[in-house]
This record gives sequence, structure tokens and C-alpha cells, in this order.
Amino acid sequence: MLRLVECLLIATALLAVPAGVRAETYPTRPMTIVVPFTPGSGIDIIARTLGQKISERWGQPVVIDNKPGASGGLGAEIVSKSAPNGYTVMVTAAAFAVLPALSKKPPYDPVNDFTAIAGTTTAHVALVVNAKALPVASLKEFVAAAKARPGQLNYSSPGPGTLQHLSTELMQQELGVTLTHIPYRGAAGALTDLVAGQVELAVLPVHTALPFVHSGQLRMLAVSTPERSPQAPDVPTFVELGYPRMVVELWYGMFGPPKLPVDIVERWNSELRTVLTDKDIQAPLEKQGLQPRYSPAKDFAALVKNEYARWHAVGEKAHLSLD
Repeated sequence: MLRLVECLLIATALLAVPAGVRAETYPTRPMTIVVPFTPGSGIDIIARTLGQKISERWGQPVVIDNKPGASGGLGAEIVSKSAPNGYTVMVTAAAFAVLPALSKKPPYDPVNDFTAIAGTTTAHVALVVNAKALPVASLKEFVAAAKARPGQLNYSSPGPGTLQHLSTELMQQELGVTLTHIPYRGAAGALTDLVAGQVELAVLPVHTALPFVHSGQLRMLAVSTPERSPQAPDVPTFVELGYPRMVVELWYGMFGPPKLPVDIVERWNSELRTVLTDKDIQAPLEKQGLQPRYSPAKDFAALVKNEYARWHAVGEKAHLSLD
């Protein structure tokens, strides 16, 4: 009986400690960042770059655990079912909101099955064409060519349900053209065949396309940034060409399991806000074409909710399903 009373007193004392004080004691052991894609991917690079810096600052090991499979669904499911104690979190990308948006029986709910911790990084995409297979010099010329040959121009993507696929579907809806989707099993094959002229066009991350644009193999017609991209300042945006809905962002961020305590979320936010201004962090990310951009938990959660609704609507209009 005495032992029971002691335990109750200890528990009561712990509950009485303010959240901010509890956060200061976290973490006390190694943490895991789940990456739901293969090593070497952009998401993996972000996780390892941030994980190393967080480990240095917090004095605890950060383990990067790659869990590829089911288009990111396998790793996401692991995190959604983990204990809400801050020791298992996930770094993932915009595809996180796309996958369930195109499924009749989604493997997870991106809004309710996770805690949005913070946005960390962004990139944008561009419409590019093979300069020989489709010799057009502007978006206007591209639209004319596509309308003259409905369904005959082919575009590649890393696979069904990827943001590149959905971005091109949105582009078709906005431009009023019909293209044929040639899906690949990953970005490498999709890019290789585009450069070789096996397909005429694709929507690619700006940084991925630039080396081939500079070599003359590909031509960039428009970028999805709200304003001109600092990476491609000579290329017009879809917005300035009259297509305001064609603002598409490849966002990356961190999530935890549902019901992650507010004080732990705030601890991560405090660190990420600081770390993402560190030049030692910015340089390797920018080398990969990624723009470090911190987004607080509330704003990041709103972005995920909006993205899920947006791509669900695009998928419905295009009659797309991943089931």
C-alpha cells in the first residue's frame, strides 16, 4: 500500500511539471527519423543533413531508418502507429498528401493520422520538352502543338501518383490540352527517356532539369514558382503566362505520430527554425536544388490539408485512381 501511494505521488508530481520544463528533458535517448524512400533520395538527404545537426545540438544519436515501399506508405504507416513520445518521427515530401488523395481505400489519412511538426524545405517544378523531339520555344507554341496533336504527345513521370504526374494532369486541365502519360518505375528512367527523345516532355524539378537545359538537350518553357525562380531567372512562370493555378511546390517536412505532445512539437520547431538558417545546412541542401524554408507546425498542417484537397480534386477530374 505504501509503495502504491509513493507511485501516485510521483505521478502527480510529474503531471504538475510545466510542459516547457518537461520539454527541456527531451530527448534522453537515441531518436529515429524514418525516411519512407530509398537512400540517396532528396528526402533521405534532407533527413540525414538535419539529423546530423540535431544530434550535435541535442547530444543524442539520430538514426535514419529508410523504409521504402508502397510509394511511401510503408514508412508512413510505421510512424503513424509509433508511440507519441518524439523518439520516432518522419521526414517526407509532397507525395505524402498525394497518395491517399488518389486512393479509394487510402493506407493513411495525412491530416488525422499524424502530427505535422514543421516544413523544412521546398523546390519547384518546370515544364520541359526534348529540344529535338518537340522543337517549341515557348509555352504558347507548346499549347498550339499539343492541341494540333491531341493525345499524341507523351510525357514521362517517375510513376502514377507522383507529384510530377499530378502536376502534369493539372497542367493539362489548365492549358486545355490532352497528353499521354508514360509512367516509369522511378525518376531515373523517366529522365533518361526524356533526354533520349523517347518521350517529348515532362514536368521535372527545376534543379533536375537545369544541367540538360544548359547542354541544349532539354528546353524549359515555364516554372511553377509564384515568381521567377532564382535558379532559372530567364524562364517565365505559369502565373505570368496566364495560369495562376499552376503554382506547384515540392515541399518537404517532418511529421510525428498522432497526439504528439505540444511541448515536443515546439522543441523540434525551435531547433529546426535555428538549424535551417545554418549555412552548413543550407549549402548541401541548395547543392541538391532544395531551398531551406522553415514553416511552423500550424502553417505546415494547413498546407498538408490544402494539398490533400487540391490533389484529390485534380485526381477526380482526371478520373485517376491508384487502387
